Amino acid sequence: MSEVAYLVATRLGVEPEVRFLGDLAAGTLNPEPVVASDWLRIAELTARFGDLPLGTVDASVVTAAERLKISQVATLDRRHFSAVRPNHVPAFELLP
Repeated sequence: MSEVAYLVATRLGVEPEVRFLGDLAAGTLNPEPVVASDWLRIAELTARFGDLPLGTVDASVVTAAERLKISQVATLDRRHFSAVRPNHVPAFELLP
């Protein structure tokens, strides 16, 4: 959520950031937590794609998508998410 809030603030401004935070508070958006079993997969992806670098945040998105069997990822970072081959589908469908 911190990275999303940062991107919204730096690209769109404070008002959209505040609306985003309000949506979180209202339950309109429900962040998916990193669970204990995710950390090894996050570390594996971070190591495997260290030359990108993929990083912990993007690796945690991949890991949560794998765990939840989600094939669509909303991202502005097509380079990283195009490189990763998730365990449950041949590739992510990247949105927008």
